[in-house]
Amino acid sequence: MTESTDGQLKPMPDDWQRAVAVVAHPDDLEYGCSAAIAAWTDAGREVAYVLATRGEAGIDTLDPSECGPLREREQRASAAVVGVSEVEFLDHRDGVVEYGTALRRDIAAAIRKYRPELVITLNHRDTWGGVGWNTPDHVAVGRATLDAAADAGNRWIFPELADQGLEPWNGVRWVAVAGSASPTHAVDATPGLERAVRSLLEHRTYIEVLTDEDPETYVRGVLSGYAESTGERFGGKPAVAFELFGR
Repeated sequence: MTESTDGQLKPMPDDWQRAVAVVAHPDDLEYGCSAAIAAWTDAGREVAYVLATRGEAGIDTLDPSECGPLREREQRASAAVVGVSEVEFLDHRDGVVEYGTALRRDIAAAIRKYRPELVITLNHRDTWGGVGWNTPDHVAVGRATLDAAADAGNRWIFPELADQGLEPWNGVRWVAVAGSASPTHAVDATPGLERAVRSLLEHRTYIEVLTDEDPETYVRGVLSGYAESTGERFGGKPAVAFELFGR
């Protein structure tokens, strides 16, 4: 899928029923993507979350043994706000996620389990555009997700998954990358924006470490600013952008 020649973002496809979102950490989906997920679940679509880590290395003042369970609880509460009940953690170590066959296998297993038509992940490139450097975990998980979308459909890649009852799934039609500096498509954020704000606010412990601002003021500013900026290329409507790869 390529970007529109007039600079405008195209509407995301809507002829699908199941999606799985695969990211590295708790809160990755809430920074700009959950407004779209809220709109999709409102329409009766099924969305599952798969997280490579529990974000246990994310708060300097909390030992990972305490931080991991806390961030898991916040993520489950956050997902529920936008209509997502399936939240799975793959138990890779936060901060040192490695791209490779182990990660691809785990994500391919999740895709075979949930059997989505749409897979969602976060920016897999080295930067957020310009000089905004991305983190190794995001790069590893995003890239592995793009690869695992194909791995899931090939019975001779990770054949042990079939022995575990996870038969090949070749039904992924698109991988949508949130946070990309080269978006091609977008979703109207208006119906889901308030729930996106509430969803991100469930990560209160983490947010209070990030900023001295009032958490709601901070969250509303971040999400509204992103949606309005994206909307300039989507008919003036607040929007969530994705770079869409077809399969």
